[in-house]
Amino acid sequence: MKFSMVNVLIRLEGLVVFAASIVLYVHFGGGWGMSWLVLAPDLGLLAFLVSPKVGSAVYNLFHFYAFPLACIAFHLATGQGTTLFLISFLWTAHIGIDRLVGYGLKYPTQFKDTHIQRV
Repeated sequence: MKFSMVNVLIRLEGLVVFAASIVLYVHFGGGWGMSWLVLAPDLGLLAFLVSPKVGSAVYNLFHFYAFPLACIAFHLATGQGTTLFLISFLWTAHIGIDRLVGYGLKYPTQFKDTHIQRV
């Protein structure tokens, strides 16, 4: 594996997102009871059983920062959806840790083809 500056920055960004997400999850009252949900976005991997094209689309939806950040923004704007608010921090933590270890968004060719590297 070749480490370019871009690759290092993406991984560093993942570390920062992971750490900030966990800190915010705890700060806003998240406990160990829901922490297993940090693994939930990987359920999207099951879509690869259909095809690489379907699998990459579903995986990318679960590993795209916009959705959990929209849930966080919704709660901050309305005060509603506290459970989803907390889960969204675990969701962003999951995406961050994936980026840290080199798993990126998937191309529709095959599971190993990501925007960070070929895994």
